[in-house]
Amino acid sequence: MTDQAPMPSRQPAEATAQIAPRPSPERAGIGLRAPHHHALLETRPAIGWLEIHAENYMGGGAPRHYLEQARALWPISVHGVGLGLGGSEPPDAGHLDRLATLVDWLQPALVSEHLAWVGVDGRYYNDLLPLPYTADSLDHVCRNVGIVQDRLQRSILIENPATYLRFRESQIAEAEFLSRLVERSGCAMLCDVNNIYVSSVNHVGLEAAPAVAAAYLDSLPDGIVGEIHLAGHAENDADGRLILIDDHGGLVAEPVWDLYAAAVRRFPRAVTLLEWDSNIPPLDHLVAEAAHADRRRAAALSAATPDSAPDPSDERAA
Repeated sequence: MTDQAPMPSRQPAEATAQIAPRPSPERAGIGLRAPHHHALLETRPAIGWLEIHAENYMGGGAPRHYLEQARALWPISVHGVGLGLGGSEPPDAGHLDRLATLVDWLQPALVSEHLAWVGVDGRYYNDLLPLPYTADSLDHVCRNVGIVQDRLQRSILIENPATYLRFRESQIAEAEFLSRLVERSGCAMLCDVNNIYVSSVNHVGLEAAPAVAAAYLDSLPDGIVGEIHLAGHAENDADGRLILIDDHGGLVAEPVWDLYAAAVRRFPRAVTLLEWDSNIPPLDHLVAEAAHADRRRAAALSAATPDSAPDPSDERAA
């Protein structure tokens, strides 16, 4: 069955003409991070597009100055971390207004957020917190996504989380929860394959994780995924038990590349973004890893078998 990328459902005609072109799936994007502002504009590397974290660009000053120059060279995606769409309360109106102002000015190709909550009763936490997958929480998330999409006048993408615990109250598998959310709200899914792998290892262990992660991906309906995230993770020892942390601080692990190959075969029109948010390397290292993702994607879509080894001459960031 041919995959079709999810189409925005809430763009009025006057806004559609202004929105930046969708990035090409054939070339991965990277996150626009402050340490790379100068180098990026000076070297103009061969990358597909840029993602920004919305909260870093809601004010003025230097960040907006660099962003304005960058958007003339690459398609831009806005990735939010502060709306708390997984909470029982509606998104903070002031924060949503600031996001809407940024999106109206930037007219990005894509807007995305996380399946997580970030605060309660006016108190906010500097983390993306997990939620139980129940019918009630699905109602809350659908309501919150609808509020955001109505305010922005466009569909958004929702990212699956990296999780370190599961709730006894959960009644719905995460992949099914996201599938129902997409069906009910008209949003699309941002499929973070590193998060799928991290969560799988944390919940079922290293040996069983690849099969569990593959089953998660297989259970997603055709056409649900509009974007794929890649990232590195850290390995921690918790009283003799391996726990993976989604720290975005290193090279993509080989099991995640395997999952990525399966994802691009399932969703070939989805665009790819390489995240690197801690231990940020020089720009050329990040660009090299994004180019490696391009080659991995091409190999996955070619006649190569799923377990084909990468070309040993394929250089990556150190």
